[in-house]
Amino acid sequence: MALLPLRKVEPSRDAVDLYDRWLEEISNALERGEDRWELCRRTLTGIFYPGLDPSRIEDLPLASRAALAQMDARNVTLEPEYYAEVDVERFQERKPLLWMWQMFDRSPLGGDVHLGVRFRRVLAPYIFKRVGKNFKAFHFVEVSFGYNLEVGDDVVVHRNVLLDDRGGIVLGDRVSISDYANVYSHTHSIVDQADVSAMKTVIGDGVRITYHATVLAGTCVGENAMVGALAVATRDVKPWHVNVGIPAKSVRIKPNAPPDVLAGNVVCKPGPRDDEREP
Repeated sequence: MALLPLRKVEPSRDAVDLYDRWLEEISNALERGEDRWELCRRTLTGIFYPGLDPSRIEDLPLASRAALAQMDARNVTLEPEYYAEVDVERFQERKPLLWMWQMFDRSPLGGDVHLGVRFRRVLAPYIFKRVGKNFKAFHFVEVSFGYNLEVGDDVVVHRNVLLDDRGGIVLGDRVSISDYANVYSHTHSIVDQADVSAMKTVIGDGVRITYHATVLAGTCVGENAMVGALAVATRDVKPWHVNVGIPAKSVRIKPNAPPDVLAGNVVCKPGPRDDEREP
């Protein structure tokens, strides 16, 4: 196999300057503590209905007015709001930004990698519990509450990934999650669907979750491990191990694993709880 580092690609200089000015405007509004509901409504209206004349809204067909109403997050409900354990106050702080994120992805702008990665990076610190440097999310990444999601440095989340942080998700440094993967942190009883268990899911430093893989609630994937394509991790994955299949099982240890891993002396460590972290 060949080493193929990513190329550096940018749009035209004029486009880059335009995008930077627009993102700076949004970032400054968030830093100033502007009303997030109005920021969401104004931003999405500008994207989907440029040049709209507010005085003519009542003249629009009902379908058009209903579509226009979706630009304001106060006029929509999101699935996590229906969960019994939702912290309403914390979710409401994030709801307009979550809606901005989702609707941006559905707009003509969402597929632009250059702009999209930077747009989501602006919003992430105000949605997630914690986010490190160089966070990169491609389009159609979805999170649940947002406030239960911790993200380390240099994390990459590819297209159409679900991060269900209902019970809490921790993504360590340099984690890579491939297209269409799912990471869960809650599960339902097989007897009663309303009987829900919320369990923190921990993805260690340097882990790769590959295409269409699923990590179930409460699982700890150890550092530098890999969950293979289409695999379903139902139990902890040992550090440096490659797990594949349904349910996922270890099929090999990475050849560059340290000696203690090769000797079988290392297990997955879920990391410190919130109250155990260094101040």
